[in-house]
Amino acid sequence: MHLLLIAGVSKALPGTPHCYAVRMSQNASPAWLDRRLYPFEDRYWETGGCRLHYIDEGAGPLLLFLHGNPTWSFLYRDIVLRLRDRFRCVAVDYPGFGLSTAPAPYGFTPEEHSKVIEQFVLGLGLRDITMMVQDWGGPIGFGVAVQHAELFSGFVVGNTIAWPLRDPFMEMFSRFMGGRMGRHLCVERNFFVERLIPAGVRRHKLAPEVMEAYRGPFQEKESRRATYIFPREYLGSLDFLNRLEAEMPKLKDLPALIVWGERDTAFRKAQRLKFERLFSRHRTIILKRAAHYIQEEAPEEIADAIRGWDR
Repeated sequence: MHLLLIAGVSKALPGTPHCYAVRMSQNASPAWLDRRLYPFEDRYWETGGCRLHYIDEGAGPLLLFLHGNPTWSFLYRDIVLRLRDRFRCVAVDYPGFGLSTAPAPYGFTPEEHSKVIEQFVLGLGLRDITMMVQDWGGPIGFGVAVQHAELFSGFVVGNTIAWPLRDPFMEMFSRFMGGRMGRHLCVERNFFVERLIPAGVRRHKLAPEVMEAYRGPFQEKESRRATYIFPREYLGSLDFLNRLEAEMPKLKDLPALIVWGERDTAFRKAQRLKFERLFSRHRTIILKRAAHYIQEEAPEEIADAIRGWDR
């Protein structure tokens, strides 16, 4: 392993230490990760007690990929493999997800994740960013973009939100999965991984080695806390989501490629239409029969759409 020092951060968050290093491993793999599926060099970046894992593959225009719950950069593997010959592809794991770690006081809220990703973007000096978001990646990533619109050149928008999700079904889901029973299901049964990931893929059944890569980060019960915080925060993070909604018009003139799974039960047509109204320069591709985890179901379609996107 060798160490690449970063010479400070151009803009730091109040109360957050400057980033101080990027570590690049020699692909030391956990036993549960099949490197044939994820053949990338592991890189690590540290700030405020968080050790973030990310991949940085290829060269060319920058693509930044942000995941949701309970996934990690593994979710984007097939898209990165298809695009790294033409683009620089950066995909990061939030603290407590994938191969990233979080300090003991970390709360795993979307606003905290957004602040860490802001530091990551600034610390690595990323700019002229085209950012792909899906699920909670939307609030997390757009939370950065509204603060630093000058660093972004466009967005690839999967099934996600950038505002409070005013939907009775999702409010009930938030109360249940963010409550005592949801916590029990997540901690004791690893419910999000074992049940909701397979349910969010309609076009095919996920291979056993793929499911192992999603189980891997959550083998210990304590590690699963991060997975039940997210559903709780549909209601718990209303202040953050309301502020984000108010600031999203800052981004309305940037181009957006909307790639939307038509069978997602969480983020449905109304959310897609809201993004289409927001972004004056958008192109929409409906992913037929795809559900929530569109990166698993339609990596080739998404990669082809990005390659052929005429802004």
